[in-house]
Parts: sequence; C-alpha cells; structure tokens
Amino acid sequence: MIDLNADLGEGFGRWQLTDDERLLSVVTSANVACGFHAGDAATMRRVCELAAERGVRIGAQVSYRDLAGFGRRSMDVPPDELAAEVAYQIGALEVFARAAGSRVSYVKPHGALYNRVVHDERQAQAVVDGVLLADATLPVLGLPGSRFLEVAGKAGLPAVTEAFADRAYTEEGTLVPRDRDGAVITDPDTVVARSVGLARAGTVAAHSGREIPVLARSLCLHGDTPGAVDLARRVRAELEAAGVRVEAFA
Repeated sequence: MIDLNADLGEGFGRWQLTDDERLLSVVTSANVACGFHAGDAATMRRVCELAAERGVRIGAQVSYRDLAGFGRRSMDVPPDELAAEVAYQIGALEVFARAAGSRVSYVKPHGALYNRVVHDERQAQAVVDGVLLADATLPVLGLPGSRFLEVAGKAGLPAVTEAFADRAYTEEGTLVPRDRDGAVITDPDTVVARSVGLARAGTVAAHSGREIPVLARSLCLHGDTPGAVDLARRVRAELEAAGVRVEAFA
C-alpha cells in the first residue's frame, strides 16, 4: 500500500506551472503551495475545491518566504519567526480546504526547507512548533531518517516517510542537490521502475549505483516535471499492476 502525492497549486496570478486538474485525477494526496514559494489565494481555493471533489487529501506545503527563488534558496530564519510563518501558511490553506468541505490533512515542507530540516534540528523544531501551533494532530511528511521526522515524533505528531522516484539519492539516503548532474531523473521508464521498486521492495539505486533501503509510506511525483500527468498515470498503473494498493495515508 502506498500514497501518491504531488506538488500542486504552484502558479501565481496569471502564471501557471502545474496541471492541477488532471494530476488530481491520479494522485491521492495534494501538497498545495501556500503562497510563500508559489500559489496565491485564488489558486489555493481552486485546488482545494478540485481536491475535495475528487476525494484527494489536502496537504499544506510550507516553505521559506521565497517567491522569487521558488522556495529553493536556503535561508536563515529565526526559529520563532519560522514557526509563526509555518502556522500562518497552514491556517491560510485551512480556510479554503474547509470552505470546500474538506480540511488540511497533513503538512510537508518544500524545497530548501525540506532539505534543511533533514539535518538542521533547530529549523526542524521550528517547523514542528509551527505545525503544533496550527493543529497538534496533523501528520507531517518527510525524508526517512531526517531530524524533522525524529523531532515531530517526539512532539507527538504522526511522522510519515516519503520517497522520490524522480530524484537521485546519496548512499546516506538523502537527496542529491538539484545543482548536481543527474539529481533529477527524467527518463520515464526509469522513474516508473523506481516507483515499483520503492513500493514493493523498499529499495532504490543510489547515485553511485548501490541499492539502499528507503522505506516510505508515500511517493512524491513532481507536478512541474515535463509530461507529469502522463508519467503519474503510468506510475499508478504499474503500481497497481504489481499488486500495490494506492491509497492516501491520511
């Protein structure tokens, strides 16, 4: 059994990046941008309505305040300020989720914040504090073995492990930085094969070629990848053909 999540609502004003409507017919969980790295009020409302119509779980994808850099630039934000900004983003999305007849079901950091809290305990604690401020029952989604999931678990938040079929891994189980060659895997056949391997065996080939364990309850499909919808459909079809039940974790 595995959840399929995708980053959605990553447009701003007249600029659109992700094919939200078609991806929401494939995935089981939607990581909705909350306005700090992408997204705006109208986009958040529209994606929440579409997700609610399709029974897709709504997740708050929280980020550093970095619209210009799409949330992929690391920032040194004081912990109290970061906690408040995380809670603010969750609260904004919750308004639109409830108006659509649903609710925010989980929280996932985005981009630089996601990678920062793998190792940085102070930033991880700040994100957890922000989630607790918004709703102390919300699950959080993150990388297996990360400080973020460790801190979240200690705080009583349900910690859900996540894997990436289209991102290269180091032998330590972290993601290869995007500025390095081969960090993003673009071959559809490889992405599909890795998805099935992650779901069935809990392993994936690291950048070095060595198989490493990656035990995950959710699998991320990036919505901004060229051909993202067709790829997502192939991944889901191959997972189901391999006997994997695709189902939301939250």
